[in-house]
Amino acid sequence: MKAKFVLWMTVVSLILMACAAPAQPASPAKPAAGEKVTLRLWSHNNPAFVQVNQVLVDAFMKENPDIEVKYEQFPYEQLIQTLQTSMPAKSEADVIEFFGTWTCGYARGGRLMEVPGDIMPLAQAQQLFFKAPLDGYNCDGKLYGFPNEFNLEYGAVLVNPEIFKKHNVPYPPQWKTFDDLIADAKKLTEADIAGTMTVAGYNYIGGDALGFAFLAGILQQGGNYFAADGKHFNFESPEAKKAAQLLVDMAQRDKVTDPILFPDEKAIESFFQGKTAILFRGPWAAASGLVDYPGFKFDYVNVPPYFGNKHIFAADSGWGKVVSINTKYPDAAWKLVQFFTTNQANAQTWNGATGTIPALKGIVDQPDEFLKKAPWVKPTFEILPGGTFIGNVGDRDQLWYQIMSKHLLDAIQGTTSLDDAIKAIHTEANAMVDAQK
Repeated sequence: MKAKFVLWMTVVSLILMACAAPAQPASPAKPAAGEKVTLRLWSHNNPAFVQVNQVLVDAFMKENPDIEVKYEQFPYEQLIQTLQTSMPAKSEADVIEFFGTWTCGYARGGRLMEVPGDIMPLAQAQQLFFKAPLDGYNCDGKLYGFPNEFNLEYGAVLVNPEIFKKHNVPYPPQWKTFDDLIADAKKLTEADIAGTMTVAGYNYIGGDALGFAFLAGILQQGGNYFAADGKHFNFESPEAKKAAQLLVDMAQRDKVTDPILFPDEKAIESFFQGKTAILFRGPWAAASGLVDYPGFKFDYVNVPPYFGNKHIFAADSGWGKVVSINTKYPDAAWKLVQFFTTNQANAQTWNGATGTIPALKGIVDQPDEFLKKAPWVKPTFEILPGGTFIGNVGDRDQLWYQIMSKHLLDAIQGTTSLDDAIKAIHTEANAMVDAQK
């Protein structure tokens, strides 16, 4: 999902935003008595997001008749391009739907308004929101917006109950350790008479999946993928090597998937075609698959940690709302942001319509209404407190797709050694950091 959401966030745009001369807040405008305040709201044009955003905009204007909201949407690529050109020209919208991982690059470039203390201090926000999504909006101890979603790519899997029953494997799964999952996956894997895999027992191959599994494996062993300076990376630690070895072993030793026959781009389709017993993906994959395979019977269940017995993992910060430094109506702009993000009923409406995991703890604490729309998401709720924001990783997409996933996949496919893959990840990730200085 994040591949769709953040593919267009390049290192160039971050550098441009971060290196620009810090802007000064616009002087608040004082509308004349009886005059309406007009705000502009920008977002990407995902149909589900657009629909619920418009519903909430209409509700906001009904509740605040003195404020008019003009809502505009852009294709993902165009939204990024528009931000890059409009912000230096001070012509951007007052309120913008932002992916949390983008926020600090723009905030440090002086493009976003800090949340006023009288709106909500950081400490209060930390009580309301889960840590992983909120920390994307927390830049050097200053808050620059609020999240709507917890962007999750870890901790649960889609399972096909029919394949379990076919092989007389206990169902629901009885996994107490990750080794238990692999033991079942080996029983669920099928091949034809020539030995070609026809059903993957456990498919974990994917651009996002490999990277997040790798980082979770490091963290669960008590390691850290950042170096001591907090800016560079340490991917040559014993913990990193052990985490990578697990990913290689599942394909080469345990043979629960074939990374050639079951590639990332076909993984969801393969599951919903009955060719994968267990699929490691975020909960968004269920909604995506049901579009083309409505009525398909599946479950979404928790998996044990890779190492140890605690769910410790890194996560992106998902979609939320921020306010431009150039808005003339900050009070009205923050009122709109809060209406979307901190009002629990409205936030729940937004999550339910978009099929995203709530960033607000309160929705998860009282989930019944939300789960009517996306019941498969429930297993993720118990692991959310263990998530931490991925941190300042520079060009996130370059790190994930061009560095980590690329070299991990090479090792899994056997086209390079594990040691060489780890060395390449470490070297290239740190070269990326140095190139951004």
